[in-house]
Amino acid sequence: MNFGTKEDIEAPIEFVFGQLSDFNALERSAMRRGADVQRMDNRPTPGVGMAWDVEFDLRGKRRQLQMEVTEFSPPNSMVMTSRSPTMGGHMAVELVALSRARTRMSLEIELQPKNLTARLLIQSLKLAKKNLLKRFHERVGNYAADVEDRYQKSGGLKGV
Repeated sequence: MNFGTKEDIEAPIEFVFGQLSDFNALERSAMRRGADVQRMDNRPTPGVGMAWDVEFDLRGKRRQLQMEVTEFSPPNSMVMTSRSPTMGGHMAVELVALSRARTRMSLEIELQPKNLTARLLIQSLKLAKKNLLKRFHERVGNYAADVEDRYQKSGGLKGV
């Protein structure tokens, strides 16, 4: 099952990539939403090999997965791979500079079931795909707006 969306962000590509690769902030955000996040590597800077163990509730059950940064090409792209006993997947983010102060972010998520139970979960998600896509687009749009706000608060076009 695949989800994808694109958002244009009123901020330079370097700023947007910096926000996307601020993994400490992303960890805190996941924890505020009820996830348990444990960092599994000791890298001092963002890059390939960063990994986390994550636990969260989904559809009434506690889920566990491992996430790892498998590609990291500042300021253009990043891929994170996820693994769990029942499902795998990846999330790919690509950034394209439309101008000095405007960036297009493309985000794709792919889920791959590994057993019958996961296939049934994916099937139930497919039945609700229209609603899920709407919520996915909305959340990515809200994230893009937050990045724009942070850019404006940081001084906007100064230094660009």
